[in-house]
Amino acid sequence: MTDLARSGPLGMIAGDGELPVDIARAAAAAGREIVVVAFPGITRPAIEGVASQIAWLSPGAVDAALRFLAASGAREAVMAGKVSKQALVGGQLEVDDRARRILSRLTDWNDATLLTALAGEIEAEGIALLPQAELVPDWVAPVGPLGEVNPTLSQWEQIRLGWPVARAVASLDIGQTLVVHERAIVAVEAIEGTDEAIRRAGRLVGAGSSAHSREGLCIVKVARPNQDPRFDLPAIGVRTVAVAAEAGAAVIAIEAGSSLVLERQKVVEYADSAGIALVGVPAEGPGADSGSRQGGVRD
Repeated sequence: MTDLARSGPLGMIAGDGELPVDIARAAAAAGREIVVVAFPGITRPAIEGVASQIAWLSPGAVDAALRFLAASGAREAVMAGKVSKQALVGGQLEVDDRARRILSRLTDWNDATLLTALAGEIEAEGIALLPQAELVPDWVAPVGPLGEVNPTLSQWEQIRLGWPVARAVASLDIGQTLVVHERAIVAVEAIEGTDEAIRRAGRLVGAGSSAHSREGLCIVKVARPNQDPRFDLPAIGVRTVAVAAEAGAAVIAIEAGSSLVLERQKVVEYADSAGIALVGVPAEGPGADSGSRQGGVRD
């Protein structure tokens, strides 16, 4: 496990969401100086309260970002939080010469391809990129129910239906989340991200309908096969659970061992209060006896 208290600043490339701030707080609490590359309109402003140095840059300013980290003395760094590639795909993001050179070498602009290329540039500067989970090991999802609410037998069937499809979609680098309802896949995450895919599923099913209230949405979130642990691990936080509750979800199933539950205690308490079963599932999927083996059922 990484020793967060060792000397030297920890560099961070901080995208959207709770994960960058939470990792920074964990590292700072262990005595680590945090040096952050942040993005206006994307990174949460709360990161400023944790960082000892911060540079607010465009996501396309790759050379400036790497020069800032190297000048800070950081020899280790972490990438945390998403940066949507919608602006890049739409041609609205200004990129510097270094970014253009990186993009010109790529055969596609899938998330894994882009992040792997960026990781290579970071490590070429003599900065080791750390696995995200090493910084917050207590947030790695275990197998089984995380809270007091367990999936019903029929909800385990929904998980079993969605799991191999989600794995297949993730293997194509399309998205890591899909939503099942009444034995039908109603939404698959693409470029819009997890929360918007869940909202779309809620609109399609129709929150408040009799069928919706009977079964509820089943959200399945998995890692990519051969997921690089240095970046883009599947993660859920309080915001995702709140979106799920608003959409009418009854279950959130996440891949155990490869997914992060940010601020785990708060997430579990929120899911319990909303009546949502939050459960960790092995990479190979739930077994036929999941209902009894993983903590009981309610039906």
